[in-house]
Amino acid sequence: MTLLADLDLTVPIIQAPMAGVSTPALAAAVSNSGALGSISVGATDAAGAATMIDALKVLTDRAFNVNLFVHATPVRSAVVEAEWLQALAPLFETFDSRPPEALSAIYKSFADDDDMLAMLLATRPRVVSFHFGLPDDSRIRALKAAGCLLVSSATNPDEATAARKAGMDAVVAQGYEAGGHRGMFDPDGDDSQLGTLALTRLLVRDAGLPVIAAGGVMDGHGVRAALDLGAIAAQLGTAFIACPESAADEAYLRALGSQAAHHTVMTRVISGRPARGLPNHFVRWGRDNTTSIPGYPIAYDAGKALNQAARSRGEAGYGAQWAGQGAPLARSLPAADLVALLVEEMAASDGHEPTNARVT
Repeated sequence: MTLLADLDLTVPIIQAPMAGVSTPALAAAVSNSGALGSISVGATDAAGAATMIDALKVLTDRAFNVNLFVHATPVRSAVVEAEWLQALAPLFETFDSRPPEALSAIYKSFADDDDMLAMLLATRPRVVSFHFGLPDDSRIRALKAAGCLLVSSATNPDEATAARKAGMDAVVAQGYEAGGHRGMFDPDGDDSQLGTLALTRLLVRDAGLPVIAAGGVMDGHGVRAALDLGAIAAQLGTAFIACPESAADEAYLRALGSQAAHHTVMTRVISGRPARGLPNHFVRWGRDNTTSIPGYPIAYDAGKALNQAARSRGEAGYGAQWAGQGAPLARSLPAADLVALLVEEMAASDGHEPTNARVT
């Protein structure tokens, strides 16, 4: 487990970078507990990302992960976008509002963001991770020269092979159970929908990289199972949503604690990419939708506008409430207490008393 030793981790747990939920306070609490905290900067610009990193560095002197979106530049279609806005119009009217006149690609891909690269080279986070794809060779070489360890997600063996060839230091095996956006490099391609167990074993055997298991892991017993599969660590996202340090609002937390947690679904309707979340009003509407959805992140522009209109009328069921299939196992604890409990559960599942021994 050289990667964990290089990061000075004492706990083989990574808090997943969840855009809109992860905060510097959450990441710092996790890192200060001996695990690896994470922030996602894919939904902000270089200045916003620098502010988050600066805030994190005030709260911890330990390693943390900065996650970026590396999605392909969306193919625009005026016809598809107009039809999508027309399809959403009755939903907006429910809240005495109107859809936007036009849509935009609200998130810039790291593949095209030179300002973000410059900021990362200046701040030198210990770990930089990628979702939706891989940056080009020049960006990878620059980050490695700056001393960053690089990690990318993979939903199948081919993506993991691409990660190894690109020079990644580790790969996240994102099982179909995982909450949030699927990390598929091609969101319109065939999804083999590999679960965490099968995908982790395949990548441990064939990827040629250290593997981090992600998807459905919510407690220390799940972490221990991931390690038994050959992973060097487990990445947990949904497990940290209910921590007070997260940015999840009260409506999100109520939904997470409801029966909806037992019925998470994969949907494109909110953002234009497949993502697993709680089945709220917008997700249920999307099940019956037959209109073509614009690509990510163009559709997200409309989804966010609809959510804002709904919230202005006191309705919270139209936003992104991402969660994985393990959502019913979520616990509301401060992040440091949750990490400590995960360690206790790992020890119990292994038949030993908890220990503070360093992971090596």
